[in-house]
Amino acid sequence: MPRSVEDILAHADELAQRFEDYEPDPADERDVAAISALRQAAMERSAAEAHVRDAVRQAREHKVPWTTIGTFLGTSGEAARQRYGRLTA
Repeated sequence: MPRSVEDILAHADELAQRFEDYEPDPADERDVAAISALRQAAMERSAAEAHVRDAVRQAREHKVPWTTIGTFLGTSGEAARQRYGRLTA
């Protein structure tokens, strides 16, 4: 249901007042160093996974069996094939 211009302006004034009255809660603050470390770790994990995908692709191009790939990845050959097989098809 459409609101009137007056309703919209009143709501905007209310939101502006809430914004101006806002006081940050110290309990909501986050440690920037911890967040940065987490972000860096996630980026490193992503890069490592890309490196593994490239290595698996190269291994399959050189006819390395899935059982061998699985051994190096710490899993079964079938699990490696299921996870990375579509990359090499």
